[in-house]
Amino acid sequence: MSPFTGSAAPTSDWQHLRVDRTDGVATVTLARPDRLNALTFGAYADLRDLLAELSRERSVRALVLAGEGRGFCSGGDVDEIIGATLSMDTATLLDFNRMTGQVVRAVRECPFPVIAAVHGVAAGAGAVLALAADFRVADPTARFAFLFTRVGLSGGDMGAAYLLPRVVGLGHATRLLMLGEPVRAPEAERIGLISELAGEGRADEAARRLARRLAEGPALAHAQTKALLTAELDMPLSTAVELDASTQALLMTGEDYAEFHASFTERRPPKWRGR
Repeated sequence: MSPFTGSAAPTSDWQHLRVDRTDGVATVTLARPDRLNALTFGAYADLRDLLAELSRERSVRALVLAGEGRGFCSGGDVDEIIGATLSMDTATLLDFNRMTGQVVRAVRECPFPVIAAVHGVAAGAGAVLALAADFRVADPTARFAFLFTRVGLSGGDMGAAYLLPRVVGLGHATRLLMLGEPVRAPEAERIGLISELAGEGRADEAARRLARRLAEGPALAHAQTKALLTAELDMPLSTAVELDASTQALLMTGEDYAEFHASFTERRPPKWRGR
């Protein structure tokens, strides 16, 4: 636990999410199965604030984001968000859209890998949440749909126009964001939108297995790898290799690097400390 978490106690009860922690793995479940886990203003805010809390605590080493019921997440709730936004002024709408972007930034910038466990629909904001994760583990029922143009808005919502070309390439991203057509699991795997295709009904199990593997590994090395993957997306090569060099020099002074050498010499598995 970091000593710099602030004066406020960690939140013990999240109103719009179900949060479970076991041995360094947090499982965050969107739990509105009757509405296909459609997001509300409160759900967005909870995700943003939860990820910030977990990032400060440094007690979580991997996180699984899952959806309860028949699908992962159907996007923003039509009644509670789209209906409500029609009566908002521009300043309030900007605040709302910035908040949704802050959720994506929190997923990308938190110091632990995030695994989206996708089954059924991942649409609109739900598709972007999965896209922002470091891994997308899906079963054959999964279908992704970036629906923003279907409601008369830009396809570049919540960072989708930044992230999607970097995952599937500009051509596929243009098609998916312009047309808003669903991408089913076989195609999603083919174009690289799915990291791992699990058996039917096994996405959550496979995601937890991957999270456990990551949590048992060198947490600091994973955190720095994630940070470099994000930071170097827009860097020239010379800047990227210099950042790599300084990062490695710092990690080489850490306990985990010394532990690897000791374990190799003693012919035993390493005991990673995340330091």
